[in-house]
Amino acid sequence: NKKIPTMTRALILAAGQGTRLRPLTDDKPKCLVPLLGKSLLERQVDTLKKSGVTDIHVASGYRSDQIESLGFSTTINPRFAETNMVETLFSALAFIQQKGDLIIAYGDIVYQSNNLQALLNNKDEISLMIDAKWRDLWSLRLDNPLDDAETLLMDGDGYVTELGKKPQSYEQIEGQYTGLIKIRADKLEEFIAFYNQLNRSAIYDGKDFDNMYMTSFLQLLIDSGWKAKGVQVNNGWLEVDTVEDLSQYETMAKNGKLGQFYKVEI
Repeated sequence: NKKIPTMTRALILAAGQGTRLRPLTDDKPKCLVPLLGKSLLERQVDTLKKSGVTDIHVASGYRSDQIESLGFSTTINPRFAETNMVETLFSALAFIQQKGDLIIAYGDIVYQSNNLQALLNNKDEISLMIDAKWRDLWSLRLDNPLDDAETLLMDGDGYVTELGKKPQSYEQIEGQYTGLIKIRADKLEEFIAFYNQLNRSAIYDGKDFDNMYMTSFLQLLIDSGWKAKGVQVNNGWLEVDTVEDLSQYETMAKNGKLGQFYKVEI
């Protein structure tokens, strides 16, 4: 397993309560909900460390005390209850500004080492982990996968041109964005500057600035000329959004069927 320079850092966005995971999140943040006996956060951190990414920071909010008590370096988004993930990301500005490539990861996902390695190996200014076989997983979770999926289109060179919109058909979905991003070290200053110059009073895909979706922010970067490479994987990750997701994954694991979508490595 190829070790990468420890210059790569990871910022995990874990400020939300995850109301759709209640009652499991009545007294804990979403990232600390257990999947197969280990919290989502621990699973993700184990995978990062296994690939040599040891400088890990958590942008927290709801019940951040529980994340801190596990020994994690954290920054709190004090307005986590009324803002969205982009605000949580930039609440950790001091960490973003440090040296080295930066992985940004949603706190409610887990992924295999081979997927992470594919992202780490990519040298583009932005890399986005894209699941080419997303329909396999979505079909298990939902009666109509189109209801919950988002558009994702790439050009002939594999750079993402559109993401995060409501699809009318499967033709508009060349993969599903998974919530795992890498920003190259030399672009971080520009990344921050881009965020700082955005119009605070504009509406972004129907949301005000504070509640902008991460996909809207990524689309703005792409539209302004940033090159976001779609690093394509075939399954090998899970998103835990609802109590139903969790019980389905647990049942599949018991029946020996989860491995097709996510192999538990540790």
